[in-house]
Amino acid sequence: MIRITIYKNSNGSNVGFKTSGHAEFAEYGKDIICAAVSAITINFVNSIEAFTNDRFKIKTGDGLLKFRFQKEPGPESKLLMDSMILGLQGIQNDYKNEYIQIIFKEV
Repeated sequence: MIRITIYKNSNGSNVGFKTSGHAEFAEYGKDIICAAVSAITINFVNSIEAFTNDRFKIKTGDGLLKFRFQKEPGPESKLLMDSMILGLQGIQNDYKNEYIQIIFKEV
């Protein structure tokens, strides 16, 4: 199962996320859920880098992507983060929470 934790600050702003695990929907290389989550999250990181001036820290590994803004994100970053969450929740809804779990955590 892919576990996604969305980090929120005390102001209610989304300030980062962590994805870990594998969906195990299909064999390696054919897992459409893993591919979709990867595409959405990597596109988010690339979009933040290309379209905003917000700085962030990132860590990657096997089945792991950890992203955190260094300061309060600007309006463009907030919109991009909301869009990423919407896409991930769409996958979660389509596959009935069996392969992907999203939780929100205050940090």
